[in-house]
Amino acid sequence: MASNPQPPNLPTVIIQHPSTGVSADPQPPTATSAITSFFVNISETVRHRLAHCRPWSELVDRSAFAKPESVSDATARIRKNYTYFRVNYLILIAIVMAFSLVTHPISLILLLGLLASWIFLYLFRPSDPPLVIWGRTYSEREILGILVITTIAVIFLTSVGYVLTSALMVGLAIVSGHGAFRVPEDLFLDEQDSASTGFLSFLKGATGPSPSPVITATVRV
Repeated sequence: MASNPQPPNLPTVIIQHPSTGVSADPQPPTATSAITSFFVNISETVRHRLAHCRPWSELVDRSAFAKPESVSDATARIRKNYTYFRVNYLILIAIVMAFSLVTHPISLILLLGLLASWIFLYLFRPSDPPLVIWGRTYSEREILGILVITTIAVIFLTSVGYVLTSALMVGLAIVSGHGAFRVPEDLFLDEQDSASTGFLSFLKGATGPSPSPVITATVRV
């Protein structure tokens, strides 16, 4: 009796995809891990940007201050000084806003409550299970609408908006005054610093795209 022929052994095929793949035991990220990762990324970005902070002795050097000759001269000084002291200026504005909030505890409590609502009710809340309050289930669209309306009410109908706006204006006035009277002839920019001079360049890196993992799947035929 002839034996049944055995099927030939085919080679193993390795499939690699840069963005998607097959994992053996996928583990969905929890809200706690997402919040932790978010704050860790912010902390690393702030630490990286603070490393580019200029010496404060250069910022307050009295011998480098002089009255600008014209408005155009003041504008040119502000642009160059902001490019050089960008991180220092943002720290000053943050200090002014923090001091303003601390001296207005009601506004600080309202703002923290608003931020906590966005974080725990929308940004990092898993869609399953849905949000249920007093026996009523709220959809994602309803939660977003409630948060938007609440944010508008807190910002425009309470003292939060006034405190934030006034603190921001004071911070910008301090920065503009320093930039207009600080003579920037002795300041030299690095190539990396001159390449990123936008107002939001301080935040670059926190939201930058991370390299996509390569997931390997084994397919046997």
